[in-house]
Amino acid sequence: MKILITDDEPLARERLLSLITEFDQGEVVGEAANGTETLRQCERLKPDVVLLDIRMPEMDGIEAALHLANLEQPPAVIFTTAYGDHALAAFEAHAVDYLLKPIRKPRLLDALQKAQQLNRAQLQSLRLTDEPAAMRTHISARVRETVQLIPIEEVLYFRADHKYVTVRHQNGEVLIEEPLKSLAQEFAPLTLRIHRNTLIFKKHLLGIGKDESGHPQLLLRGCDEPLAISRRHLSETKNLLKQLGQHR
Repeated sequence: MKILITDDEPLARERLLSLITEFDQGEVVGEAANGTETLRQCERLKPDVVLLDIRMPEMDGIEAALHLANLEQPPAVIFTTAYGDHALAAFEAHAVDYLLKPIRKPRLLDALQKAQQLNRAQLQSLRLTDEPAAMRTHISARVRETVQLIPIEEVLYFRADHKYVTVRHQNGEVLIEEPLKSLAQEFAPLTLRIHRNTLIFKKHLLGIGKDESGHPQLLLRGCDEPLAISRRHLSETKNLLKQLGQHR
């Protein structure tokens, strides 16, 4: 097996490397210090297994695993964690391999031998048990044979169309296969629904105009495309504009 080690602590990575070299279960092909770096390394090195720390800066292990699931050939994920016993039951309930720090050689060997790929449903379930729950810092999308990461701070809106959702961001747009409903729940503090199929990010809200027929349209900073507002959501949108005006 080709193994990638991810941990923001160099000493933790060194310990895992030392343990793996003691038995014939695979070769460590690379290391990473955060979730974003993990994704890039996986695209380049194509490891079979990722030993993935959970608590890391920039992007944690749970979010990184969600993005890894978008790869054409996602690696098996074994989480490493300092959680107490009360949380480990949640990992086991979703068939997730884990290693409790400090990591012991027999436990590492066992985890590598039974390593399995996690599907998106398992990872989404795991996110619900993670404490505290945190929204993603990035959206990931398959673009040809690679995975593109879009920082949430650059996303202008989500718009649903059948089974796909268009993610419009400051540098273009991508398609993802996630329900608009789940995106609305995850990013509720940051977004506003302006139509049954459209969520905008509040901080980019610029104003309200009208089309040639007099129907209201939303204007977003950094977006040259006016967005339709349904009458149902018009009042809430106007109220938000007033609040933003008071704080600017």
